Amino acid sequence: MHQDNHPGSPELSEPHARPAPQPSASTTATLDDRYGRTPGRLRRGRFIGIVGAVAVAVVFAVWVIWAGPGQTSHGLDTDDVGYQVVDAHRTVVHTQISVDPGTVAKCAVQVLDKSYTIVGWKEIQVPASEQRTRSITTAVNTVSRGVTGLIHDCWVP
Repeated sequence: MHQDNHPGSPELSEPHARPAPQPSASTTATLDDRYGRTPGRLRRGRFIGIVGAVAVAVVFAVWVIWAGPGQTSHGLDTDDVGYQVVDAHRTVVHTQISVDPGTVAKCAVQVLDKSYTIVGWKEIQVPASEQRTRSITTAVNTVSRGVTGLIHDCWVP
């Protein structure tokens, strides 16, 4: 004979079936202690979560202040126009720099050799002017023959 153990079968729906015993309060407390479900642990977990959220909020606020609206580029833009290798120890770099009128800027000009090694470097100061765009010619001394010259970076001090 085949026994059928699905709901509604006579074996499972007999009126004299006993309900599962409920654990006592001391058994529940023992299991909670064993598996770390204590009130102190819940408070500690909640505290760690709050401290973590506050730390993330502080880091985000610092980043917003550091990189936020107080930092402007002053309309600073550069274009490499060209270069002229004069000899093995000198290259002239021609650039065009645009910056807001009345703003002083600094630029790093570099000369590279055929293996892209920097063989010449010079920082220049671009004085404030009423003109937004200016052409700048910079002579850079090199340690060996360069094959290209360009603006590496510009910034407003």
